[in-house]
Amino acid sequence: QVQLVESGGGLVQAGGSLRLSCTASGIILHINKVKWYRQAPGKQRELVAEMTTGSSPNYAEHVKGRFIISQDNAKKTVYLQMNSLKPEDTAVYYCNVDITAAQDRGISRNEHWGQGTKVTVSS
Repeated sequence: QVQLVESGGGLVQAGGSLRLSCTASGIILHINKVKWYRQAPGKQRELVAEMTTGSSPNYAEHVKGRFIISQDNAKKTVYLQMNSLKPEDTAVYYCNVDITAAQDRGISRNEHWGQGTKVTVSS
């Protein structure tokens, strides 16, 4: 079974940086698409960055130029590098990865969610 485990969140001062990681377990054949979402307290979950493997990434306007989405297929890990962080970036961040994997019933393609990692940016 495919599982995603996130790490890298924490407390950082405004202007600082964090790198979030999202690592897949299981027999991963291909990472098709990566999305990073965030959900601030009292707000809806929003998409902040996405990338289809082999294509250019897309970013929400308010993180463009500050966040970078990437992936390392050999490590089965996707990343969100967050720079010049602002207090309004405070949220729980979730990875969503479209993966083709070999499972008990054969090869399948599914979206999977990480458990979320909390990012707090102090002013």
